[in-house]
Amino acid sequence: MQGITDVIVQALRIGGAIIRDAYASGASEHVRHKGAVNLVTETDIRSEEAVVAFLARECPGWRIVAEESATMGKWDEAKIDAAENPSGLTWYLDPLDGTTNFAHGFPVFCISLGLADGADLIVGGVYQPLLEETFIAEKGKGATLNGSPIHVSPLVELDKALLATGFPYDIRDTDETNLDYFAAFAVKAQAIRRAGSAALDLSYLAAGRFDGFWEMKLAPWDTAAGTLIIREAGGVVTDFGGRPFVPGGAEALAAGTPDLAAALQRVIADVRAARKRP
Repeated sequence: MQGITDVIVQALRIGGAIIRDAYASGASEHVRHKGAVNLVTETDIRSEEAVVAFLARECPGWRIVAEESATMGKWDEAKIDAAENPSGLTWYLDPLDGTTNFAHGFPVFCISLGLADGADLIVGGVYQPLLEETFIAEKGKGATLNGSPIHVSPLVELDKALLATGFPYDIRDTDETNLDYFAAFAVKAQAIRRAGSAALDLSYLAAGRFDGFWEMKLAPWDTAAGTLIIREAGGVVTDFGGRPFVPGGAEALAAGTPDLAAALQRVIADVRAARKRP
């Protein structure tokens, strides 16, 4: 087997090439709705199939949790036991994060791949194929963008911070939305961006382009790579209760520079308290 970082970079490039070529062709695709506003395209599926096949060859026996297989019922964690995966290692793959952007021709999307040993994140990578930007982190070895070290911004004050967020796909069907958090942060921060790709938002935070991020109802394939990239770039990633974030163990994530983490948590706590009021 190749070195694990080489494996993840090659996997990202395989899926990224499929995404880039499909986007460049401008061909209309069959789009399927997984929910009222949650899409999947042919490119999502082709990227996933190619990357899964590559990982299965390079790392036989390791569990692969990929978004489209999982959401289409082809993957069931309850049916996978230690005998089938003696290594305990799990890949978390989002073959095209930002599908809605891609389907509309909005050029903000990526492929994200993280590797965990149980709850311990080992390596993660996010690749933006149009900009040829590859964010990589290996536990204990720092984070890089195209091979150069990256670090979170030195910003301290929330009122000067550029934040990023996203909204859950069930926003039309539930009262548990992100709108009250958005309203609270909008009057505290300098500005908020909602670009439509959580994995890219997390990577951009690690590179100092954003100062903070929060979002609800995220899946582990959305967050596994980005969480490690931020931590290795010197940032903090927690759940909404302030505990260290574990992909798959929590759906709500808050991330930021070390100095902003506490401020983010105070705003989140205020919103959570307001929700409990009669």
